[in-house]
Amino acid sequence: MKHSEKLSRRARVLTGAALLAAVAATGTVAAHAADSTGAAAPASAPATASGAAQDNLTHSTHLTIDAAVEGARAALDAAEKDGRRVTVAVVDRNGNTLVTLRGDGAGPQSYESAEKKAYTAVAWNAPTSELAERLAQTPNLKDIPGTLFLAGGAPVTAKGAPVAGIGVAGAPSGDLDEKYARAGVAALAR
Repeated sequence: MKHSEKLSRRARVLTGAALLAAVAATGTVAAHAADSTGAAAPASAPATASGAAQDNLTHSTHLTIDAAVEGARAALDAAEKDGRRVTVAVVDRNGNTLVTLRGDGAGPQSYESAEKKAYTAVAWNAPTSELAERLAQTPNLKDIPGTLFLAGGAPVTAKGAPVAGIGVAGAPSGDLDEKYARAGVAALAR
């Protein structure tokens, strides 16, 4: 006699309900379901979130790695055309670095500065030159970890929302750094 035949129908139903409750509590399980004929359900059956209506979910737009490389390359090319040695960083909407290009001869400090400028631009959805001006009114902004309130960062937006930031560091002035960052943003708008 099979193990499943030893349990009454009621016991099997209660055991199944307990298993479902455990799955709902943990959110994951690896099991094979069977229909009333004993045939296994397909392994590729999509799982649904218990109680998660579509109204409770959000969707976000992210820059692709190819676009990040394109924007970084355009910024670096603009700087090299002017004879500047810079580093360019592109971060995603969450501030995670997608790509960093350190140009030939760029200073060692430029790597971290470019990433921080990119992060700052996307976090506030504003060019870092504008944000640097805000420091006069709220000097404690500079204390926020990972930020750098110097000109040279520009946000990349889609439908008015930030999707990435491009930061440039190493040119003789923040204005030049930001000019090159904006060249990267412009390349993505084409």
